[in-house]
Amino acid sequence: MSLFKIFDTAASGMSAQSLRLNLVSSNMANADAVSSSIEQTYRARQPVFQTLLDQTNPDAASTGVRMAGVVESQAPLIQEFAPEHPLANEEGYIFRPNVNMVEEMANMLSASRSYQGNTEVANAAKHLLLATLRMGQ
Repeated sequence: MSLFKIFDTAASGMSAQSLRLNLVSSNMANADAVSSSIEQTYRARQPVFQTLLDQTNPDAASTGVRMAGVVESQAPLIQEFAPEHPLANEEGYIFRPNVNMVEEMANMLSASRSYQGNTEVANAAKHLLLATLRMGQ
């Protein structure tokens, strides 16, 4: 693998983790949303990543990652009896999202550490390239 491809690989990882952090923040922002029906209630969203392969060399290792899509959590929504709530349905229930804040915090830490790891890889590759250039002096 060329040393320059390392930058592409690290950049794809940073991009994927940035998108993951956006989904985590969206989940956390909507954790307290309330709805009167199951269909309208926010559901936690998680990214689906896909490995990028080198198209010129099918036997080569992966060259990065990208977000292939987003899936909604199939965990049950929280149904709460609150007949006095303005959004309560005719039976007196409101529905809250299936966002688990502990899980979202763990996802946030994991994504930020993965992002940080990719930046360190890019910095190490930069230092190696500079050291290689200095060898010719």
